[in-house]
Amino acid sequence: VRGNEGFARSLRFSLERAIEDVDDKVATLKLRVATLNSKKASLAKAQADYNRNKPLVATGAITQQDMDAYTEALLVAQAEVQQALQAVYEIRASLGLPPVPASGKDLTQVPPDLNQTFSSVREAQARLMQAAAALGVSFSFNLSPREMVEEFYKRDPTRNIDRILAKLLEDAPEVQQAQAKLQQAQHNLDDAKLNLRYCNVYAEIDGVITRRNVNPGNNVVAGQSIMAIRSITEIWIDANFKETQLAKLRIGQPVTIEVDMYGRHHEFSGRISGFTMGTGSTLALLPPENATGNFVKVVQRLPVRIDLTNYDPNKEPLFIGLSVTPYVHIREQPTGPNAGKFLQQPLPESKATEPGSHK
Repeated sequence: VRGNEGFARSLRFSLERAIEDVDDKVATLKLRVATLNSKKASLAKAQADYNRNKPLVATGAITQQDMDAYTEALLVAQAEVQQALQAVYEIRASLGLPPVPASGKDLTQVPPDLNQTFSSVREAQARLMQAAAALGVSFSFNLSPREMVEEFYKRDPTRNIDRILAKLLEDAPEVQQAQAKLQQAQHNLDDAKLNLRYCNVYAEIDGVITRRNVNPGNNVVAGQSIMAIRSITEIWIDANFKETQLAKLRIGQPVTIEVDMYGRHHEFSGRISGFTMGTGSTLALLPPENATGNFVKVVQRLPVRIDLTNYDPNKEPLFIGLSVTPYVHIREQPTGPNAGKFLQQPLPESKATEPGSHK
C-alpha cells in the first residue's frame, strides 16, 4: 500500500506537469502570434519600400541593383510571415484547436478551461484516479482535475497531505483485507486451541478409576461411558439402623466405626450428619405394596449418614461397599452443624451460593 501511495504521489506531480505543459503551450501560442505580428509589420515596411522605389527605376533615380535589394527584402518578409503563421498553426494543432480559427477570431483565443480538459491532462487525471482507487479513494469522472484535487484536500481540515495519506493507509482496501485475513487466522488459531482442549477430558472430582470400559487406541463417541471415578476423600457411611434404634439418635452425635479390612481393633471416628427421608424398602426400585388386608409389622431399617472426622485417605483409605460396625455414643453431647436435631436446616442463601458450597 505504501508503494501505491508513492505511485499516487508521482502521478499527482504528473497531473500538475500535464497542466503546466498546456499552460506553456498557450504561452508559446501567444509568443508565436506576437512573432507573426512582428513579421507582418516587417512585411508591410518591405512592401512599402518596394512600391515606393519601383517607379524610380525608370527615371534613373535608383539603380536596378538597389531595386533588386528591395525586391529581395519583400520576398524574405513574405516568407518569414508564412513561417511564423505555420508555427502558430502548429502550436494550435498541438493544443487540439483548429489551425485556422473561425472567421473574425483571434489566433490566441483558446478555451478558458483548456488546461483542465486537454487530452494529456485528462489522461494524467485518469491514471491518478486509478492509483487513488487502490487506496480506497473514488472520484467522479465528471470532476475536473482542479475540482478533484480540491475534493481530496477536504479530507483534512488543515489540508495536510501527509495526514490524509496516513489515514488512507490505515483504511486502504488491501490493508483491510490483510487485517481480515489476520483476524480469520486468529479465529482459526483460537478454534484450534479450543479443539485441542477437547482432547483432554477432565473429571469433575478427584479420585480413582473403578471401572474402565476403554483401552488406548479405541474410538469413542459422545455420550459413551468410558470409566467410573470414585472419590477417596468424599467418603461417608450409610448405617442401616432399625427404626427401633432411632429414638435416641440425633445429628452431631459422635460415632466410633470398626472396619473389617483393618481388623476389629482399628477404629475410625465420625459423627451423624443426617437421616435419609425414607426406609430402604420404600426407596427401592420396586417398593413393596401390601394390599392383602393382613398386616404383619416388619421392623424397617433407615439409612443414617455418618461423616468421618480426621480421615486421611492417603494413610488408611476406605472403599465403597465395605462392611463396618458403627457405635453411636448417644450419651455424649452432639456437636457440629444442626447438632441435636433430626432434620438438617437449609443453608442461608448467601452461603449456599458461595463458590465451592453445595445446596
